[in-house]
Amino acid sequence: MTVTQFLHAALLVQDLERSRQFYGEVLGLTECPRPFDFPGAWYQIGPQQLHIMVSPEYSARQADPERWGRNRHVALAVSNLEDCQTQLKAAGVTYQLSHSGRAALFVHDPDGNIIELSQVDAPPSQNCSVSL
Repeated sequence: MTVTQFLHAALLVQDLERSRQFYGEVLGLTECPRPFDFPGAWYQIGPQQLHIMVSPEYSARQADPERWGRNRHVALAVSNLEDCQTQLKAAGVTYQLSHSGRAALFVHDPDGNIIELSQVDAPPSQNCSVSL
């Protein structure tokens, strides 16, 4: 087996409209059509997608509530972290800067899922090297 591409990540939420407001209006993601009739929303992010699916009983649990980046999360690239901070503050959204010192922050969606917003100046490499 050879994995050739990352297609999408899926997150569970309780309230679809509240999540649409967060992902569409606060984060500015573009919602795209989806071929299913169960409640959810898809967002296009470059060639990949973020799928939001409704699960009324879902509860996000954190292994480390003090350091949000040490919990499961989805990371999204942004071009300017300071602009993100300004937008999040204007929307009244609490965030936590990365403890590593990188240009990154972590934010909770309305259901407690953690989203990393990381400033990236260049497209990702196709190898497995790590850049901090």
